[in-house]
Amino acid sequence: MNQVDALRGTAPRMSLGRAVVVGAAVGVIASIAMAVYAMLAAYAKDTGFFTPLYHIASLWASQDSMMASMQDAMADKSFHFEFGPALLGLVIHMMTGLAYGVVFGLAVARLPIARAMLLLAGIVWGAVAFVISSFIGLPVAAAVFDSGDQITDMAEMAGWGTFIIEHLVFGLVLGTLLAMRRDPASAPIHAG
Repeated sequence: MNQVDALRGTAPRMSLGRAVVVGAAVGVIASIAMAVYAMLAAYAKDTGFFTPLYHIASLWASQDSMMASMQDAMADKSFHFEFGPALLGLVIHMMTGLAYGVVFGLAVARLPIARAMLLLAGIVWGAVAFVISSFIGLPVAAAVFDSGDQITDMAEMAGWGTFIIEHLVFGLVLGTLLAMRRDPASAPIHAG
């Protein structure tokens, strides 16, 4: 750490290549945390534990798995599982998290941000990801892949409150993981 960074109380700047790798890795992990929350929320709402994965998979696959999971949940069978669509949904979700993680990693890599501020920055980025996904990304993806309203209206179908909390969880985990990677000596210096 150089003297300027020490005086500012910030970590040394990360190279852009390393920022991409770290952002990708923490984006994937944060997307898994987000998926777990989404699945628990779906279970609590009696729409089927694996339904969020099938919902995401319906970007490229049939809606049949999503509908079957929801129908089974209405019949008190909340754990309808189909390996292929679940895996596809998970992969799509993780790749999306990877992309958002890379952007966030690049954005914060060159900024003199203290560790504690990374948590807040992550939450803000989660809110930004919610807005981008809900109003731009999902409608564009639905149009490009001719997927239908279940993708365009994913936030509404999942529930707006649930959908925003999912993204805030993503951002919180993303910020936390990046903060943990910062040098502890980079914490703000307190006079005293």
